[in-house]
Amino acid sequence: MRVVVDLSRCEGYAQCAFLAPDAFRMHGEEALMYDPNPEDAQRERVLRAAAACPVQAILVDRLEGRPAGRDVPVAASACGTGSPGSLSR
Repeated sequence: MRVVVDLSRCEGYAQCAFLAPDAFRMHGEEALMYDPNPEDAQRERVLRAAAACPVQAILVDRLEGRPAGRDVPVAASACGTGSPGSLSR
């Protein structure tokens, strides 16, 4: 699974950090840190986190070479900061 966050759309709601803390976390008040390739065990939490945020800035997609199954690309929302300079881990 691949996760991309459009940090220019993020407005600091931090729903992603609450719903999938192993994939997303807030660093201070200004930065969203996230795992761009979370483990498959985090899939359901990441999908819920992406769907929960109101600003539509997280894209979750399956990686090439993996079975499609439930890995349908999901456009959802971003949660975090709204700071375009936020970091990703």
